[in-house]
Amino acid sequence: MSLMNDTLKRIIPQDADARARARTRLEQLTMPHWALGRLMNLAEDLAGMTGSLRPPVKRKAVVVMAGDHGVVAEGVSKFPSEVTPQMVFNFVRGGAGINALAGQVGARVVVVDMGVAADLSDLAASGKIISRRVGPGTRNMARGPAMSRDEAIQAVEAGIAVALELGPSTDLFGTGDMGIGNTTPSSAIAATLSGASVREVTGRGTGIDDEQLEHKIEVIQRAIDVNQPNPRDGLDVLSKIGGFEIGGIAGLILGSASLRKPVLVDGFISTAGALIAQRICPAAGDFMIAAHRSVERGHRVAMAALGKEPLLDLDLRLGEGTGAALAMNLVEAAVRILTEVATFEEAAVSKADK
Repeated sequence: MSLMNDTLKRIIPQDADARARARTRLEQLTMPHWALGRLMNLAEDLAGMTGSLRPPVKRKAVVVMAGDHGVVAEGVSKFPSEVTPQMVFNFVRGGAGINALAGQVGARVVVVDMGVAADLSDLAASGKIISRRVGPGTRNMARGPAMSRDEAIQAVEAGIAVALELGPSTDLFGTGDMGIGNTTPSSAIAATLSGASVREVTGRGTGIDDEQLEHKIEVIQRAIDVNQPNPRDGLDVLSKIGGFEIGGIAGLILGSASLRKPVLVDGFISTAGALIAQRICPAAGDFMIAAHRSVERGHRVAMAALGKEPLLDLDLRLGEGTGAALAMNLVEAAVRILTEVATFEEAAVSKADK
């Protein structure tokens, strides 16, 4: 049996009994009914995900999947592909945005080479990154499939393997990404899986101007027209218009779900991966927490297609897992509400009159 099939068999919906017990407790806390709003919703979700009224979330990891994209040859990005490996080195040195924000919440940053167009073997050999590379970047999706179906499966299974490897020492996962040009496949995925037009889901990425944006829209539409991805088949969509790091994110989510561990989905690229994961296994959605709403235009559409409401809206558009790291504070807060706030009976406080 393949790793993917074995993983999918282990993914089941949230624990309804744990959710019910959590709701009963939350409704009895010493405050007006549901006074902490969506934090209480999150606490109930966490109980359902973990099957516990004391959801473990202390050990945190943000997994940054890195990969390059052949479609950059079409001029869709303001930066060259050389920036991808340069940023990987920056992550390793601790100098990136995700390093600062992960450090603030006590999360480790794990960088995975899914297909960077550079030799990172020394970093992998020294244990500074994990190598799960499928190839040196995808092919140009505007001229044919970004990868083969076998490569798409390999990318997803690589992400699953990372989740299983980190699982024994991780309670809470966050998704992250690095890959110049990756808003282009993410927009293509969002359009295909939401039914929205390419224009509705395509933004400026690294800061392209109006003329470049029009060109980017044309390239994405051409990629969809050339490849005709099947929206009912997540692996077909990934193989034709996706990216290796997007497949890795999808696999990380599936692996986390199979372990019944919550996963914070970061921004636009991570949400594209989450859409692929959800299309492969709808029950995996039960273990996803939407971290934030990105400024990137298509993210609102992608989140609606995912059926999630983000916890934060801070005009972020960096990626790397930065929004996921910030939202880890809220996850811990939700658990503290469930486990530390007394009920009316425990505190000997009179309830409101009915």
